[in-house]
Amino acid sequence: MSQDHDSMKRNRPSTDGDQLPLRTGLRTRTLSDDRLAFCRQIGVEDVFLDHRSPRGDVFEDEGSGDDETITIDDGVVPSVSELVQARRRAEDAGLRLMGIQSLSYNVYGKIMLDKEGKESQLDTIKRLIRNLGSADIPILGYQWNPRGVVPMRTSQTVRLRGGARGREFDIDDLDEPYEPVDDLEREYTEAELWDNYEAFLEEVLPVAEEAGVQLALHPADPPTVEQLGGIPRLFRNFEAFRRAMEIVPSDNHGLKLCLGCFSEMPDADIEEVITHFGEDDDIVFVHFRDVVGTWPRFTETFLDDEQSNFDPVVAIERLRAVGFDGVVVPDHVPDVVGDTEWGHRSRAHAVAYLNGVLACADDGGR
Repeated sequence: MSQDHDSMKRNRPSTDGDQLPLRTGLRTRTLSDDRLAFCRQIGVEDVFLDHRSPRGDVFEDEGSGDDETITIDDGVVPSVSELVQARRRAEDAGLRLMGIQSLSYNVYGKIMLDKEGKESQLDTIKRLIRNLGSADIPILGYQWNPRGVVPMRTSQTVRLRGGARGREFDIDDLDEPYEPVDDLEREYTEAELWDNYEAFLEEVLPVAEEAGVQLALHPADPPTVEQLGGIPRLFRNFEAFRRAMEIVPSDNHGLKLCLGCFSEMPDADIEEVITHFGEDDDIVFVHFRDVVGTWPRFTETFLDDEQSNFDPVVAIERLRAVGFDGVVVPDHVPDVVGDTEWGHRSRAHAVAYLNGVLACADDGGR
């Protein structure tokens, strides 16, 4: 992978989604008939699948049953036939299964910290990438954050408009957040975590290139100073993501651009972020959400909240301007009255709002 970054971006491998317009999608753990029908009924055509971990990892935004799910863990990878079946279930409902939403810490934690057992995790990720490619599922999202250091949110019940509930992070709610956690064998330096990350990319990106699968890196959430709990959190700011995209250049590596996470960063400008990574063709797909406030205290809110940090209409216009033609996913959503644990009502509101913005943009704002 010695080609320069720009020349490689011009040769991005083609997928069916490359010829599609900017559009909304949803993430879901289940591919049940009802869930897929609901997604299609509210105007969604693309879904990303959240996997289930046999060790009990949970996704904060998912509360469906176990039907029609995919299990991924260290040493546990869905077969090509299982992935093809999942893709066909989505297609039968009029949807495209664009990818796996993310990997849990169970699958990359030993690689991140260079611990015994990392080879097994590398093998798991490589097999998953190959199987996704063979099943014609083009995207694998992933995170690179330690587990159990701090909670992602310190409150789940902050009042929003009309009594809806949003999630908040406030560093003052935590006791000694910068002290090493009790079960940490030793403290880690940022330099060694960058070395481990580079070695990871050197291992997996050739596999992704061969398989025709794009890897999409998600930011740290919450974004922080250099470390929490004795472990550096690499992907906390704009510069870290620029380094991540340049350290091992590949057409098959980009961002799961979480606008909410960048909005949480005190010095990030959403338009600048979209412009930089969009012009470099580094955006694989987008998590479209927003917050009020920035690190060290912020609250998730509705997309159309006038008090939120950025203007969603401007963000969509900027995505269009840089030529992004992928999927925007309303990620975390507030809890509204009478909703399900997955948030059917709240997600429908977010999808409808984004589809309305997209329709107005298509019509030149008229």
